[in-house]
Amino acid sequence: MNDPVLIAPSLLAADFSCLGQELAAMDQAGADYIHLDIMDGHFVPNITFGPSVVAALRPLSPKPFDAHLMIAPADPFIEAFAKAGADIITVHPEAGPHLHRTLGLIKSFGKKAGVALNPATPLSVVEPVLSMLDLVLVMTVNPGFGGQSFLENQLERIGQLRRAINALGKTIDLEVDGGINAQTAALVRKAGADVLVAGTAAFAGGPAQYQSNLDALRR
Repeated sequence: MNDPVLIAPSLLAADFSCLGQELAAMDQAGADYIHLDIMDGHFVPNITFGPSVVAALRPLSPKPFDAHLMIAPADPFIEAFAKAGADIITVHPEAGPHLHRTLGLIKSFGKKAGVALNPATPLSVVEPVLSMLDLVLVMTVNPGFGGQSFLENQLERIGQLRRAINALGKTIDLEVDGGINAQTAALVRKAGADVLVAGTAAFAGGPAQYQSNLDALRR
């Protein structure tokens, strides 16, 4: 792909003792999106933060907030994250019984809607709703923790989704999250991804390194 790649650093890998400063530094370093991993300890085996933290961070960056809701059920919290300042809200098909309705709810608040696919989630679940989407997120690890190893068997799925999106003719971000570094970034780009979520690789070395980290991912 020749189009510019967008980098969405995941605040999951930031220093939580100074989250605001970390966000500001990553914004200054040239992040395209700010990726917010929302985990409930139920849908995934970890707990991160909720709408109040998103609202507190919102004034610190004009960049799009890309909220990945790893929570179930998701519907009762859509409004809270929308009002807290999320620009893109991504849900898992497994997080509620009516995916079409959930996506409609996200859109009703004027937000972009995404669907996240775990490594074992069939691609067929997004086919009926692809035209509603602004983003499809392919998980290249099992969600719940940062620092996991990249699952190469997801590359074929990324390619299949790229072809489906191109055939639809609609602008839909194809985002990849999990084990992204300079080496795996090249693989997922070749497969068709255009937004890369990076945690460890983006935040390694502290704020002085952030710009060079993002540059390495883009290259």
